[in-house]
Amino acid sequence: MSEQIVIDPITRIEGHLRIECEVENGQVLDARSIGTMWRGIETILKGRDPREAWLIVQRICGVCTTVHAMASVRAVENALGLEVPVNAQYIRNMIVGAHCLADNIIHFYILSAVDWVDIASAATKADPKTAAALAQKLSPWKNNSYQEFKQTQDKLKKFISSGQLGPFSSGYWGHPAMQLDPDVNLIAAVHYFQALEYQRKINKVVTVLGSKTPHIQNLAVGGVANPINLDSPATLTMERLYYIKTLMDEVRDFVQQVYMVDVAAIGAMYPEWCAYGKGNGNYLSVPEMPMDEQGKNFAMPGGYIKGSDMESFRRISSSQDPFFEDNVKESVKHSYYAGDWTRHPYVEETEPNFTGKEADGKYSWVKSPSFQNEPAEVGPVASVLAMLAARHAPAVKYTNTMLETMASIGQTTFDTDILPSTMGRHISRSIRAAVVQDAMAEQWEALISNIDSGDNTTFNEPHFPEGEQRGVGIHEAPRGTLSHWIVIENGKIRNYQAVVPSTWLACPRGTNDEPGYYERCLVGNPVADPEKPLEILRTIHSFDPCMACAVHMLNPEGGKLSTIKVM
Repeated sequence: MSEQIVIDPITRIEGHLRIECEVENGQVLDARSIGTMWRGIETILKGRDPREAWLIVQRICGVCTTVHAMASVRAVENALGLEVPVNAQYIRNMIVGAHCLADNIIHFYILSAVDWVDIASAATKADPKTAAALAQKLSPWKNNSYQEFKQTQDKLKKFISSGQLGPFSSGYWGHPAMQLDPDVNLIAAVHYFQALEYQRKINKVVTVLGSKTPHIQNLAVGGVANPINLDSPATLTMERLYYIKTLMDEVRDFVQQVYMVDVAAIGAMYPEWCAYGKGNGNYLSVPEMPMDEQGKNFAMPGGYIKGSDMESFRRISSSQDPFFEDNVKESVKHSYYAGDWTRHPYVEETEPNFTGKEADGKYSWVKSPSFQNEPAEVGPVASVLAMLAARHAPAVKYTNTMLETMASIGQTTFDTDILPSTMGRHISRSIRAAVVQDAMAEQWEALISNIDSGDNTTFNEPHFPEGEQRGVGIHEAPRGTLSHWIVIENGKIRNYQAVVPSTWLACPRGTNDEPGYYERCLVGNPVADPEKPLEILRTIHSFDPCMACAVHMLNPEGGKLSTIKVM
């Protein structure tokens, strides 16, 4: 007999998500993904100056800030056919790269690792000496000392003895699905606290280049507001540029010697999770880090893979590529919006229509995107597979490194077939983080070289003609493919739509009643204890959901909307 499980809200994500599952004989038979808020940003933007849209849309989320700002200015530039100075491209690229690394580090250690790591075991059963020795065997990381491990264990013991567990208060400690050795649990716990420091370091790069974080202030349609004058301390000087390079180098060591190694170790020790959480085999990503004024050459390729067939890979060249622009649609058949349509973002509407009834088939505030009329997975798996299909050398190198490290730890072989899975998303995210690091270093070198040549240009002024212009801005954000779609009429915004990664993934059923991606990937997921559905959280957290991006609540009258008690 089947049993219903409801998790509402899913915690350790940005925003609110409800997951309903039907479970029988320890497996998920069916699932529903429900976004419980409405995003009203599209309505707010109507009639505004396109040049100020980026300031507003980065308020969609308190985490995914730079990504929306970047996609927004790119959408307006695309609509106007406006070129962007290469200095501005390099500065933007370093900002999005730094944001990506901070996001990836936080996601694994703070938001997801405690799904796999038993903190109580690390505090009470691990031996700091043997744990430190094991960590030193796995990696040359400078902070894998016995002293670090002893201090961390003592800190955890104080948490437990005080009864105030802080960030670890709602974990399923002792759950039968937790199977790491206590010493490995302590290694992960030590690196949990170190990750906080290194995400802070890489966020300083965003702050120096973007003026602040979150919600950067340096963007402009046509470039950036960073003047380059090597003789003025008030501008972007060589001193500042070398400072951010130091930060990038420090974080590079953490990513390669800690983050990648920890993901490889946990992946090797949970090999069964390299099979759970698979989707329909359609993978969508877009190119990132434009290297020229027109946005046609990119440091990182993107494209579309259909039905798990790597030979089907078709590269997406830019925002102007009709293969991407023409094939994105969204459906509201099962979403709380007026109508029952499937439309292109340029002609979509965002008219809320909450009925609260099941009879009409609508059950989520998230729309349902499709590519070539089919669901597609976006995110690190899609990005890495596209780069592998494009034979992108850094992606090939770091993928091989990860698989070899997993093989040495797990004493078995692993290949790229494991990437489209719950654990594979973590593996892919760490691979992409390493690729992003290499690309950031290239952007820094390119900026320095271009400044040395005498080019200090960072901005081209936009001009808005009469009539209508349409544009799409693309960005391969940490959570996956992001696109902002704008229709400008006589210099004002007539329509604006943001199709975000968590919309692609957390969506309800689509036009043909096919499951959304979370819904699809949960089927077959094990559930050892319906009262403690840790395994469901593992798969959902592997996508790094951001429901504040997928949906957003607007109350024009102000006041309290709801009260939610979370463990």
